[in-house]
Amino acid sequence: MEAPSAKDDIKMMEISVSSVSQLVPTCTHIDDDLLLLGDFAQMPWPTSPRRMKCLLMGLCLKGKAQYSVDTEEHMVKPNDVIIINEGTVVDNGMFSHDFNGVAILMSHDFIGEAIKGIHELSQLFLFSRTHPVFTLGADESQGLQHYFHAIEKHAANTAHHFRKELVQSYIMTMIYDISNTIWRLQQTSDRRQTRAEAIFAQFIRLVDENFRSERRVGWYAEQLCITPKYLSETVKTVSRRTPNEWIDNYVILEVRVLLKNSTLSIKEIAQRLNFPNQSFLGKFFKEHMGLSPSDYRKS
Repeated sequence: MEAPSAKDDIKMMEISVSSVSQLVPTCTHIDDDLLLLGDFAQMPWPTSPRRMKCLLMGLCLKGKAQYSVDTEEHMVKPNDVIIINEGTVVDNGMFSHDFNGVAILMSHDFIGEAIKGIHELSQLFLFSRTHPVFTLGADESQGLQHYFHAIEKHAANTAHHFRKELVQSYIMTMIYDISNTIWRLQQTSDRRQTRAEAIFAQFIRLVDENFRSERRVGWYAEQLCITPKYLSETVKTVSRRTPNEWIDNYVILEVRVLLKNSTLSIKEIAQRLNFPNQSFLGKFFKEHMGLSPSDYRKS
């Protein structure tokens, strides 16, 4: 195994689509939302702890690698899928001289838009937390490579008016296929879901069903028959996000979808999402997105 050279050390506090695209300018990417590495060995791995500000999904095709996520060591071999979630801290990357594969980096907003509507999102999230590396069969590995190359082809076609939406549809289909593999692995796993994971899954399911009308953490805790403090501690432990962050994320994504894909007025969107008035929605949206709903709609 080889450690990355000093020139490969990422001189930044966080790993994002933008920072990696600056270090690997030849890679295919869509703005600061999506980046594809046809040669996984190009991924500039840090030699000191760095926090992920995007999701990384990779497939090892050759060689071996080891790295740590939140201080936990992981080993990778051919046909292994690697999932590194946003918010985690990566370190200690070591790669064999013949290591290679493919990888996709996606921003939080981009992946959120792509998988909006996929049922059991919480289960996918939990699985990647507890199985950051898992092995595919030969056919499954080949299928994932086909998805990658299709996504890369369409992402590179800058003349396509619906390039981003087309790529997101391919990603959604790919995730459905990966979910089938996850389902298979879950059927054969002896590992039982912890109470914290079960509470988190129930919380996300409740948020998915009720975020349009209910944003109080206390309300969700009441539905789960636990205290707000216990819910907050449990959700933060499992997901590294607070309940409020999860609820706000669902609301912001819904507002963005409605602004871009409907003719509803901002006032009507505020009413649909149970804001006291349009002004409250505007303040909430600008706080999270950095611009007003009307400016976002025009962008």
